Amino acid sequence: MGSQKWVLFDIGGVLEIVDDDAVWPQFQSRWQERSGFSAEEYRSRIRAADLPVIDCRADTRTEYWSKIGRALEMDSSLVEAMQADMWDEYCGRLNVELFDYAKSLKSRIGVAILSNSVDGARDEEERRFGFSAVFDPIIYSHESGLLKPEPEAYENALERLGAEPADVLFIDDHEVCAGGARAVGVNGIVHCDNASTIAAIEQFLRQKK
Repeated sequence: MGSQKWVLFDIGGVLEIVDDDAVWPQFQSRWQERSGFSAEEYRSRIRAADLPVIDCRADTRTEYWSKIGRALEMDSSLVEAMQADMWDEYCGRLNVELFDYAKSLKSRIGVAILSNSVDGARDEEERRFGFSAVFDPIIYSHESGLLKPEPEAYENALERLGAEPADVLFIDDHEVCAGGARAVGVNGIVHCDNASTIAAIEQFLRQKK
């Protein structure tokens, strides 16, 4: 194991500015209206669609969206529009201040990503934000098959980093995921705002090993 310190970032709600609690109900309402079905019928059709798991399996995107199209009786152009709208909401906008700060850390420590994700996220987020120019490795749940806050997700990340738990600071916007990191010995904090997160990183870097 190496002795380099690492900062491990979540994406949604940290590196990306997006309000999951507000966005997805609005997305569902918008597309329920566009589908022409009542809210109850829309939910029933989605439940009955037998959609594949997309957050811990790769190569499921095509099946997922074809089943959505059939369930909601949408033609391909409407399915494509729904998918594009989903990615716009999913990715939000870049947290430029925190991204630039992470970029500035590269000469001092390792910076990486650990994200619960859905199939297609790597392509979409790379196209929009170019994360691979800053972060290495970028660990997505749909590729690893491991979801936070399960211990195995963090243990896999430590293995990928070649790091001891005490040498890693993990930043997430949900306490359950930060707590999952702490449960395996990783330093875990909840991102509330850029100033407090950057201060916490600087404090972590000042700590002696």
